[in-house]
Amino acid sequence: MGTQWENFKQNLGIWEGSFTQISPMGEVLESNPSILSLEPEENDKVRFSIRRYSSEGLEAPPVRELTQVYESLGRHLVFFDDGSFSKGNIQMAPFSEFFSEYGFVNQDRRLRFVQQFDKDGLFKSLTLIREKRANAIAEEQPELTIEQLEGKWTGVAHTLYPDLRPPTTDATTLEVKKINDNLVENKLSFANQTISSQASLQGNRLEFDQGTMKLRLLLLPGGGSSLVPIQLKNRQPFFVETGWLLEPKLRKRLIRNYDEQGRWTSSTLVIERHNS
Repeated sequence: MGTQWENFKQNLGIWEGSFTQISPMGEVLESNPSILSLEPEENDKVRFSIRRYSSEGLEAPPVRELTQVYESLGRHLVFFDDGSFSKGNIQMAPFSEFFSEYGFVNQDRRLRFVQQFDKDGLFKSLTLIREKRANAIAEEQPELTIEQLEGKWTGVAHTLYPDLRPPTTDATTLEVKKINDNLVENKLSFANQTISSQASLQGNRLEFDQGTMKLRLLLLPGGGSSLVPIQLKNRQPFFVETGWLLEPKLRKRLIRNYDEQGRWTSSTLVIERHNS
């Protein structure tokens, strides 16, 4: 297993992409181009810079620029061996905004997400960031559909802990079945437990409402998905998740877990393959 710094450096390069704003209901609102670079410097440091542009494109001056040099990583994020990362609040607190950020990297493409909640715990926005290496020819995945997720997926869940406990791994099974045009059944097995649920299918949204927390899964451009509680509640454990269908039969998911005190307890990377 690589160190956190080594895993972080799998993201080195110049990445051309776009920041796409998605409404809480899954509507694409606006998409603006961006150029991000992560470049090595002396003494094993990394220079980060990003330029974001308006809808006019790269010909116009950037509307936002940021540069900083990293020589260490914060306590609020973890990197996995494949370069994927999970970042966000260490503590969810009442009357405070909450966010979670994720990144996947696969050869010449990256897919990143930022989920944001307001001070009342309501899910308020999603930013989807699709990137490819500069000058690379790397085809983007199409928008994710429920038909692509149907069937049985088996994989391995790799979990990292902020308290520096040793990482753990668990076998996972996910079964997705479309009952009819409006209903989807979901069965997830991991760590000797099985969770079954049903969701109503509404366009590119799946609404899960059987538990104490209502969840919403958004099917997104670029093969992405975002799963969040519609509203975070005090003294209730919860998780937030994103996924990326890299290939028709290969999917990765990143999960960030919080306990009943609102404390971040772990982050999990699931790598799963479709059984067909």
